[in-house]
Amino acid sequence: MADHVVDVSINVYGESNIFDDDGRLKRTGTVWTASAHIITAVIGSGVLSLAWATAQLGWVAGPTVLLLFSFVTYYTSTLLSDCYRTSDQVTGTRNYTYMDAVRANLGGVKVKICGMMQYVNLVGVAIGYTIASSISMVAVKTSNCFYKHGHYAACNVSSTQYMIMFGVVEIIVTNSRFCGFRLWQLLCPSLNLRLVLV
Repeated sequence: MADHVVDVSINVYGESNIFDDDGRLKRTGTVWTASAHIITAVIGSGVLSLAWATAQLGWVAGPTVLLLFSFVTYYTSTLLSDCYRTSDQVTGTRNYTYMDAVRANLGGVKVKICGMMQYVNLVGVAIGYTIASSISMVAVKTSNCFYKHGHYAACNVSSTQYMIMFGVVEIIVTNSRFCGFRLWQLLCPSLNLRLVLV
């Protein structure tokens, strides 16, 4: 009787419609959602002060600095995309978070330092957004008061109530079930970012 070799292995992740090559659920992002997330991350609310910053620097230095920072952003984005997979760029293990990429490439104490810097930055951005949003709401309220009562009216408005309102809206939106719908997927990540303060 001859010996027969039979291969009974199954490629579970290779050709699956549900799973990626590493066993996790396939990502459902499209070019539109990726573009929206890139625009939100790179441009963000900083675009609101771009005209003022260009005016302060002038017509020569303003666009020059803008181009310089666009090259810095491009360079750091390519470095980060090179860290997406560990060991091999095609079949290596995916690094799903920034901390995974730091752990795979640097390791040790540098992971803790990087994590601490991320959280410090996150808290700082949350504080900045909360203060900026309350100042903007106070400016609108003051402008409406001046429109109704004249420019010499005493229109003193406190920003505390607007900070609290902004925090309550953040808590409601980030903990709602609406974040599962496609319409809210572009709004919820930016609101989740600011939830750290509240």
